Order: sequence, then structure tokens, then C-alpha cells
Amino acid sequence: MKKILIIDDDRVLRQTLAAALETERYEVGEAGDGREGLNKALQGNYDLVVLDIVMPTLGGLEVCRKLREAGRQIPVIIMSGQKKKEMDKVLGLELGGDDYLTKPFGTDEFIARVHAVLRRSRPEVPEIEDCAFGDVAIDFRKKTATKGGRDLHLTAREFSLIQLLAACEGQVVSRETILEKVWEYEKFPTTRTIDTFMYNLRRKVEDDPAAPKHLVTVPWSGYKFQK
Repeated sequence: MKKILIIDDDRVLRQTLAAALETERYEVGEAGDGREGLNKALQGNYDLVVLDIVMPTLGGLEVCRKLREAGRQIPVIIMSGQKKKEMDKVLGLELGGDDYLTKPFGTDEFIARVHAVLRRSRPEVPEIEDCAFGDVAIDFRKKTATKGGRDLHLTAREFSLIQLLAACEGQVVSRETILEKVWEYEKFPTTRTIDTFMYNLRRKVEDDPAAPKHLVTVPWSGYKFQK
């Protein structure tokens, strides 16, 4: 589940945006001023920060600058009112902001901007041609697989899932990324569908499906592949 931090001293706006994000199945953190927000952004594992420019203790532009100085490349959406909007926009983008929203705005536009920024920030997954782990050998080009030297029947989606995880060997791949890359559909009814799918796949490729060595669950995060 993607984590988004909202930094704004307007409590009503924070709650409105948080509710919209939670409806889209994002995990949301909140901060009511710039200093608190900066600390949370630096300490938490957030995928996106949404912040206002004018805030107590530390302004949004300064928060953005300090994040970049600390080497944190978290995507940032900057919000600002109508006054001086052009100057704010230029400064915000120069300081490393990824998008800019002028208040007031609707929740539909807000969610669309969030989706767009997260898509742009997602690294492309390199494709691999083959893979071997345990006694399993897979050729993704020919769509063939063996286990212990015997033919192993995998569905097209199972080939795609193993290819995705193997291409990111050792890295956690979120359920949301799996849904987008393998199912090619960002809004799937439930990410728990993947867990059922993975259970069946492990029965085919793991020696002990109850204690998998290669297709490993990372609690609350997703899955990773290891040889």
C-alpha cells in the first residue's frame, strides 16, 4: 500500500484529502505544520508528500528544499492559494517539487494528480529472458518451464508474475505494482486476490509451499524473489 503524507495547517482540508486518498486505498499520514511534516517525511517511508506553501514553523518551500538537501527524492505535490501563484509555482518546481496545485481544487483533480505523480516516479522494470531457482528453470521468451527436469505448466499470468519478481530480485514488489504490471489494471477489487494467486503458484514451483524459499512474502509490503 502506497503511503502519502499531507502537510497543511488547515485541518479540514487535511481530513478531506486524507478521506479521498483512503478511498483509493492509500495509507495516509498527516502533519499540521512544516517542522512536524519535515520530521515525518524524513523518518517515515512515504511514497509521496503533499504540502502547502504557507504554514507555521516552516514553510512548504523550505520543507521541500530540506528534503532534497537530505537526499530524499520523495515526489512532492505543492499546494498554494491564488496570491502570487506564478512565483510560488516557479520556486516550488525549482526546489524539486513534482507538481503544483492551486487552491481551491476538487478531490477528483487532486486524486488524478496523485496517480500521475506516482506513475511518473515508478521505475521501469527491466525484462529478463530466463530464470532459474531451485530445480525450476524458466524461459520467458518461449514460455516454457521445467521443475526437476519435467515440464511445468504455468499460465500466462504466472509467467508474468515470476518474470516481474525475478527482474526485481531481492527487492520488495508491492501488491499494487503487481496488479498494475501483471493484471494491467490499477484499480483491482482487492489486492488479496494476489495472495490467493501466489498460494497456487507456490504449490507449483516451491518444494515446500508452506515455507517458500523463492517467492517470499514481505508482511504489509508485498513480495520478493530470491534464488
